Amino acid sequence: MIHVVTLMATAIEHLVTGETMQMTTSADRRCRMEYHMQKTYYKTASLIANSCKAISLLADQTAEAANFAHDYGSNLGLAFQLIDDVLDFTGTSASLGKDSLSDIHHGIVTAPSLFAMEEYPELPPVVDCGFEDPKNVDLALQYLWKSHGIQRVKELAKEHADRAAASIDLLVEQWQSRERIAACPHRSDTHRHYRNQVI
Repeated sequence: MIHVVTLMATAIEHLVTGETMQMTTSADRRCRMEYHMQKTYYKTASLIANSCKAISLLADQTAEAANFAHDYGSNLGLAFQLIDDVLDFTGTSASLGKDSLSDIHHGIVTAPSLFAMEEYPELPPVVDCGFEDPKNVDLALQYLWKSHGIQRVKELAKEHADRAAASIDLLVEQWQSRERIAACPHRSDTHRHYRNQVI
């Protein structure tokens, strides 16, 4: 049980760390994809990953299975947040349950914009100026729609979704292996019996 409590404490710590990264980051850091993905892990994926691992431990699974569960949750969380980044640009207020373009209007730089910056060097200076001025928002959106940012984020999200699915496959394989062993309780005794006869 102490391991489960530690995992949940870690998830809460990561939530705070992620929010702090978002609120206090420098202009240079918030324009880096690596920094964004680390923040995304802390804010979203860590809670899912550590919850999955905790459930695995509570279900008396092996340490290896618990790690597979953590990998599943981590990649699922990253894929979820990346698609959420996309939907902020492509979704409607009705479908999202919040205003579209909410992130950019709050000055939050997300994955689609970061990929767009790689294609258009003119975009980072616009981001640095902030989005209090509606003209900067419109200009940033112009660069975004011209770029492959949305498509690249979808592709990255699919990579993480595929990794999550692979982790589930490994979990299933391990569960099936444990079930086969449990179904043959005398397997070890039989093996030792024949081994002793040979000796």
